[in-house]
Amino acid sequence: DSGTGISSEDLLRVFDRFFRADASRSRATGGVGLGLTIAKQLVEAHGGSIHVESVVPNGARFAFEIPIAGPGEQGQ
Repeated sequence: DSGTGISSEDLLRVFDRFFRADASRSRATGGVGLGLTIAKQLVEAHGGSIHVESVVPNGARFAFEIPIAGPGEQGQ
């Protein structure tokens, strides 16, 4: 993204419920800090993983991986 990035301290908590970085608390737009928590739960429920990389002040990158069923296998 083109934001300011996420500090190393905040990276440890970014997937915690109701966590919002200080800068986002003053935003005029809403948000309660549940989006990334829900994303993590959905990804993990499907056997995947989610990761974040951040370089302050250059923004952050989120990526996730979800396994797919192989040929002849049924997904669960």
